[in-house]
Amino acid sequence: MLLLSSYFFYACWDWRFLSLIIFSSFVDYSIGLKIYNTEAKDKRKRWLWLSIGTNLGLLAVFKYYNFFAESFAHFMQTLGWQPNDLTLTIILPVGISFYTFQTLSYTIDIYRKDFKPTQNIISFFTYIAFFPQLVAGPIERAVNLLPQIEKKRSIDKELFNEGLVQFFIGLFRKIVIADTLSAYVDAVYINVGFHDSTTLLLATFLFAFQIYFDFSGYSDMAIGSAKLLGFKFGQNFNLPYFSKSITTFWRKWHISLSTWLRDYLYISLGGNQKGKLLTYRNLMLTMLLGGLWHGSSWKFIVWGGIHGAALCLERILRNRSFWRPLQRFHLLGYLSTFSIVLLSWVFFRANDFDDAMFTVKKIFQFNFSAPFIPDRSLLTNTAICLFLGILFDFYLFRKKIDLEHLGKKMNLTQIVILLSILILLINLFYSTALNFIYFQF
Repeated sequence: MLLLSSYFFYACWDWRFLSLIIFSSFVDYSIGLKIYNTEAKDKRKRWLWLSIGTNLGLLAVFKYYNFFAESFAHFMQTLGWQPNDLTLTIILPVGISFYTFQTLSYTIDIYRKDFKPTQNIISFFTYIAFFPQLVAGPIERAVNLLPQIEKKRSIDKELFNEGLVQFFIGLFRKIVIADTLSAYVDAVYINVGFHDSTTLLLATFLFAFQIYFDFSGYSDMAIGSAKLLGFKFGQNFNLPYFSKSITTFWRKWHISLSTWLRDYLYISLGGNQKGKLLTYRNLMLTMLLGGLWHGSSWKFIVWGGIHGAALCLERILRNRSFWRPLQRFHLLGYLSTFSIVLLSWVFFRANDFDDAMFTVKKIFQFNFSAPFIPDRSLLTNTAICLFLGILFDFYLFRKKIDLEHLGKKMNLTQIVILLSILILLINLFYSTALNFIYFQF
């Protein structure tokens, strides 16, 4: 029932791309068994490379082919050649980056002998297509989710309460906060050439919170709905803007992706075990590829490069004698980390690389004046919603409360009151249901 429901859920977007999920699932189910039942290391490695090649091949065709074709054509034009149009008219399947990484982790874990493959093909197909996290994560590991699929489940009151509270908080974050902030951000970023430093900086600041509340809201809804069905997903966000370093930020932001990149890319490249220079190389490659994972554009590669450079710089500075006293000033750490993240968000949000560079240059011209205000009621709603979001996160941070387990500590009366307030705010601020930002990846 879960498998058919998940396929129906995905088919509501475009039923034709179900074939990709089914094909990818069948390939990795079969290869997982082959790797596990093969003793010879070279044969096991060949099966693993077949899995990697198949999955990344599909991703390359649907997500990256046009990007590399356009980049090649542009390079050839700089040399004076005029190649024919090499691009293809293809649709990017929703969630392909997420379920591709999920299937890859399964075969890699079996190859590393960290996990035994399942013999139940229905369970494996359900693991890949499970609807709460199919289109935008979290990226679940087989070691966590598959055993839960294969065992019998019963209603767990505490888990149900957790899921109910977390789902509605996620819905609140998305509809009330993220969608409200998006109105101003979109009005500015649709044409950055018309705006000065103040407006561009304000729009980027609001986008930083828009994307956070949009994606963390989706994750809360995915994790919450899974809990209602008796499944426990891993945490995906943990108040990332309360971070004193970029290293800490990546331990709190999109945790399922950052840990995937660490375990399957950074460590596979050698991690920090082969000297400082190779460590810096591995960090940069990991973040550059992490940026490319988000989108087939140079702006995403630059976004990843900014974070990679910041991670390398932190490693260089952390053992310096002058750096240690500065670490005691926590506010300085929070501000510097947020500033770097804010700068990187320009490349993430801009329509293209040229717009991103223009925006950065414009901001650093420090040509400040009164910001662009399309509608005073919009500005008021934006301020109220942002205040509510930051206030709630600050409360969780100060009280050291884990949102994942917030509902577990609440009685029925408290849950009813909280959900009533959230539903009231959702209806009060609801305008239009915008797509989740991470659906495009």
